[in-house]
Amino acid sequence: MKTKYIILFMSLIFSLNIEGIGQQIQMPQASPSAQISQKVGLTDVTVEYSRPSTKGRKIFGELVPFGEVWRTGANAATLITFSTDVSIERNPLPKGTYALYSIPGKNDWTIIFSKNTKLWGSVGYNQEEDVFRFKVKPGKTGNKYETMEITFVDMTDTGASLSIKWENTRVKFRIETEVDEIVMAEIKAMVIDKEPENPGLYYQAANYYFTTGKDLNTALEWITKSVESDPKYWTMHLKAKIELGLGMKKEAAESAKKSMEMAREAKNPDYVSLNERLIKSIK
Repeated sequence: MKTKYIILFMSLIFSLNIEGIGQQIQMPQASPSAQISQKVGLTDVTVEYSRPSTKGRKIFGELVPFGEVWRTGANAATLITFSTDVSIERNPLPKGTYALYSIPGKNDWTIIFSKNTKLWGSVGYNQEEDVFRFKVKPGKTGNKYETMEITFVDMTDTGASLSIKWENTRVKFRIETEVDEIVMAEIKAMVIDKEPENPGLYYQAANYYFTTGKDLNTALEWITKSVESDPKYWTMHLKAKIELGLGMKKEAAESAKKSMEMAREAKNPDYVSLNERLIKSIK
């Protein structure tokens, strides 16, 4: 019986010790983790990294030496994920997750995409695991960035630039995605190969043809079907723009006036103004 109590007592002490080991004091991270996501064209791009701060230190050339592989952040290596195939500075890259390393230099930086996403920082980095690397020119920022910051800039319908800023240094590289091939395949399947029941599909297809400078006669055919089936002030406005693009000034003015009347009824002053400007532009 005595032995039983001793075993129970030792078990209690052991469990208390284990619990004590597991307890931790919550404290702010020196380099807090961050995640940013951006839709680039039709591609989801996500960056996961830790954000170090200068804290009075000289960064590039000292804390981050020139000519050495850097994790492009703090703690674990920075990761970047693409939901579709992309092109990075004209280098094709399959969809997936990659580690983003860099080699800072005074006059140029080497940007590295690595297949190994499991490393802590650059410890164990192996160049043989590179997907590719390329050089970019660093620039100076107008303001000092106390904390490292990664953002998406220079957005277009098909691409964006990834900008890395810290202290007074900025580097960026271009991400381009495939859009036209995907959109045209969907237009073919939903609008060209069969007659859609949803008039909104005609509007979308016509709008894409108009904004990308494709066949305006086909765009006019589609937007006309959309307007005849379900007239809206925004579809009528697009019809006016396409007609003007084809040199059909009288028809464009009439469509713009109809769109403006519909926009007034819907109490949408933005489209009223858009149509007023379009009518004024017709000479």
